[in-house]
Amino acid sequence: MRPYNTFLLGGFLLLASMASTADSIDAEAPKQTAFTSSIDKASEMLMYALSLVGVNYKYGGKSPETGLDCSGFVSHVYQQAAGLILPHNARAISMFGQKIAISELQPGDLVFFNTMRHTYSHVGIYLGENKFVHASVTGRGVEVVDMKENYWVKRFNGARRVVTSHLPFAAASNE
Repeated sequence: MRPYNTFLLGGFLLLASMASTADSIDAEAPKQTAFTSSIDKASEMLMYALSLVGVNYKYGGKSPETGLDCSGFVSHVYQQAAGLILPHNARAISMFGQKIAISELQPGDLVFFNTMRHTYSHVGIYLGENKFVHASVTGRGVEVVDMKENYWVKRFNGARRVVTSHLPFAAASNE
């Protein structure tokens, strides 16, 4: 079994446990809270994002059928799973949500990297346990990678939370 398949299986198990937690919260409280809604949206996003692993990379790509680039991947996942329309540009996406420290990362948060000699030139979706999913360069496509790999550590620019209990789908925070 390939290493990322093991990780994907673990991710699905994590998401299943999050979903069952959300169900038990809903059973206790008839009204759906912003927190429960946030968990559901993050779970849906992660499951959908992981379902795209293996999709081809295409510069400027916006759909799984024709290929995705990094911002096209993130925009597509957020639109399909959370109903949120994000721009098709990593730097523009970096203006959405709330700035967070790397120590505050939660599954579903966006992570940004300097891969083209300028800040916020690459974006992916954080999965947990230092892993993120992104659309990589031609030939590798959508994949799961470890943020602790030297390449990513050197290029990390920051993180943003777009889906949260306090900021369900907020934009433009200059923090």
